[in-house]
Amino acid sequence: MTAETGRTDLVTREAKELRELVARTRHVLFDFDGPICRLFAGYPAKDIARAQVEWLDSSGRGAVLTEEERFSPDPHGTLSALAERHPGTDLVAELEERLTWHELRAAKKARPTPYADPLIRTWVAVGARLAIVTNNSARTVTAYLRDRGVFSCFHPHVYGRTQDLSVLKPHPKTLILALTAMGAAPEASLMIGDTPSDHLAARAAGVDFLGYARNEASELRMLEAGVPRESIIGSLEPLLHAVRLARS
Repeated sequence: MTAETGRTDLVTREAKELRELVARTRHVLFDFDGPICRLFAGYPAKDIARAQVEWLDSSGRGAVLTEEERFSPDPHGTLSALAERHPGTDLVAELEERLTWHELRAAKKARPTPYADPLIRTWVAVGARLAIVTNNSARTVTAYLRDRGVFSCFHPHVYGRTQDLSVLKPHPKTLILALTAMGAAPEASLMIGDTPSDHLAARAAGVDFLGYARNEASELRMLEAGVPRESIIGSLEPLLHAVRLARS
């Protein structure tokens, strides 16, 4: 067998596995930032993190940050850390609201993930029901989906961050809320995400997981977290093809 033949056999096997996955899936739970779009493509998260630090400093509350948090490029991680230390405080509520404001700005410049829009529309056309389960604000998700003209494909099943930051993924709460609201059986449901926390949440909720890795670093993070290689795709195109075959 030649290397080319081996590669062809691998592609054929992967396509067959995707078709089988699609065939048993009736409900699809999408993470937002990654599988649907690159939320911070035009408004980098590190700029938001810096703005959050500047806001805390200007309001005289910068001392709540550790040195690591002060220079972190991840505003979501810093918010979660502060929520653990200061649960239920006005500080956390205000910071969460400011993060939502920044996300809404970012959504206006977000870059759609290739093939995401046709995948969403096609999956709905073949009878699947879709939901968003995300650590981003539901307001941000709704604004983006409306701009793309696909909000009706998910409405009313958009489950995002609330001020109870203890239930962000990898906690499965948003997934369980979506499954319950749609009357979905976990064994007939699929989560599409791009992080180890998405995988852990899916496992906790008892649903299949398909990892979207737009680059090698993302793939490596999921592999190191225990996501099987056969459960990771580098493009949504073969998944779209599998869903189109289900329609025929």
